Amino acid sequence: MAQQVSPATEARRTSKRIPHIVLQITGLIALLSLLTGLALAFLYAPPDAVQGNVQRIMYIHVPMAWVAYQAFFVVFVSSIGYLWRKTRGWDRVAHASAELGVMFTGLAIIAGSVWGKPTWGTWWTWDARLTTTTILLLIYAAYLMLRTYSGGSERAARHAAVLGIIGFLDIPIIHYSVVWWRTLHQPPTVLRSGGPTIDSPMLLTLLLNVAAFSFFYLYLLLYRIEVARLKDLALVWRKER
Repeated sequence: MAQQVSPATEARRTSKRIPHIVLQITGLIALLSLLTGLALAFLYAPPDAVQGNVQRIMYIHVPMAWVAYQAFFVVFVSSIGYLWRKTRGWDRVAHASAELGVMFTGLAIIAGSVWGKPTWGTWWTWDARLTTTTILLLIYAAYLMLRTYSGGSERAARHAAVLGIIGFLDIPIIHYSVVWWRTLHQPPTVLRSGGPTIDSPMLLTLLLNVAAFSFFYLYLLLYRIEVARLKDLALVWRKER
């Protein structure tokens, strides 16, 4: 069982800063890869044979949805780590990643609505995937509300960790919703055992944008963790004065 320590001791023990050079390099890679990915999306990848140029929204919508999955997986792992070790470092990672997961989920829903209007004829429909994704957004919005209005207590952190673990269980439901139910949303058929199901330029552009948005998420995560670390230290110093 992990040894209980005072909040001040815990804040100092987990106050190792993220080197500024790491943030700079990660941010630069994210910026260059995002610019490259967008250039490929608009200048290199051909228009879809059926949807035309509107299909290019895929190069933004799919990466943002994928990064949202990544963010909530980090929340899941970090929440388990916090319940196991009771260390503030794990809690910071979970909180920061939850914020980003909510942001990317919301943006993915907006981009999907923009894509859905010309292809489905409506901005929104209670499709199985859209509905389960909305539930995911609401779960982690509740997670953030719990963190915001709890006063930052250890008990609230434990409750948030449990919610972060439970909320992740919705992601497999989202992923397989297009298989289990009849939906307007297309199934995940980009890659199959027989090989890619889209043209190579489209696949390359999509994968590069997934990597670009992943680097962008990593940069924002590291930055947000560093902000949370400094906030913790400021609170400790204020109490000790």
